Amino acid sequence: MKDNGLKIYSVGGAVRDELLGLPVNDHDWVVVGSTPEDMVTRGYKPVGKDFPVFLHPDRHEEYALARTERKTAPGYRGFAIHAAPDVTLEQDLLRRDFTINAIARDQDGNLVDPYNGIADLRAGILRHVSSAFSEDPVRILRAARFVARFGFNIAPETLSLMRAMVANGEVDALVPERVWQELARGLMEKVPSRFFFTLRDCGALEKILPEVDALFGVPQPPKYHPEIDCGIHTMLVLDDAAQHDYPLEVRFSALTHDLGKGNTPAEILPRHIGHEIRSVDLLRTLCVRLRVTNECRDLSLLVARYHGNVHRAPELRPDTIVAILQSCDAWRRPERFAHLLQACASDARGRTGHEQDAYPQADYLLRMLRATQTVNAGEIAQQCEDKNAIADKVREARIMAVERVIKG
Repeated sequence: MKDNGLKIYSVGGAVRDELLGLPVNDHDWVVVGSTPEDMVTRGYKPVGKDFPVFLHPDRHEEYALARTERKTAPGYRGFAIHAAPDVTLEQDLLRRDFTINAIARDQDGNLVDPYNGIADLRAGILRHVSSAFSEDPVRILRAARFVARFGFNIAPETLSLMRAMVANGEVDALVPERVWQELARGLMEKVPSRFFFTLRDCGALEKILPEVDALFGVPQPPKYHPEIDCGIHTMLVLDDAAQHDYPLEVRFSALTHDLGKGNTPAEILPRHIGHEIRSVDLLRTLCVRLRVTNECRDLSLLVARYHGNVHRAPELRPDTIVAILQSCDAWRRPERFAHLLQACASDARGRTGHEQDAYPQADYLLRMLRATQTVNAGEIAQQCEDKNAIADKVREARIMAVERVIKG
């Protein structure tokens, strides 16, 4: 009995990605004309908290009853849901964000496209389905994410609506967890800079990430940064990290490594003396505000603090190299140290004309790490009569190991 008589449609991203020739990993299913009681009778298991969603008894995929939504309060949670047998497929699709996500396919394979999503898909356009788009501020972040993923253009009327949502304060109702969730997804898209350029274009970046927004228009010395603009440099670094398929914590570090340049005193521009420490201070506040994951927070703080030193690695004294390894906890966390070097490499390549540069500093510092790993801290501890001196003795042995490598 399970599916007999049910009007079931595949909707949303699954249909969109299929039409784009992309892999379909998850399906969204909508059931029209049914009730919660009927679904349970057929063996579906109810799992929805805010609206009727059920797990298929065999495939365990989610099936949602067709519904409409009505705005009742600010933010993305402020909606009243209406799910009933009289809600049509067209009404359910009308509540969706973009026309390219408002396409359905029935059980016979026929496409249902009441809002011309297929035409927008072919033209590479993101267009809101209805004015209800403005009721959910998360959709601004989703728009930016889809631009980063697909390279689509936002329809002028949709961009105007997004700007109005920012102006009227709707974006201010976003909760930190949701901002971080969408930000993390945006960072992992194909060309993540598009995510931030889109947010900046509609004014949302200043609200959500003012520390990043402040970088745009700030100059750097053209000798070292031909792109000059700190914001443009940050985007180049981020895209380099994406091109090398670096993980989320490296990409977040790429985004935030130079935050301190956004508040460099005007009288010393275009130089940015001391920006590393200012970046760390801004980052701590940002990570608390957005409730950034520990992995992303910890690596980004290290990159912000030490990327300048890493760039100058061959010039560093052995004790400075050991101090950096100590601060990074490189002996216990070698993978995180490798991620630090990845972020620094992207920083070096994220400059106009330097996109293909080698980054020998990474291999150099990995050699130093391997040299210090030969030091037997346990043996030193056993031989040291003054237990309070153990840490200093181990440090001295590591410095000597680095010196031997440098001297060849």
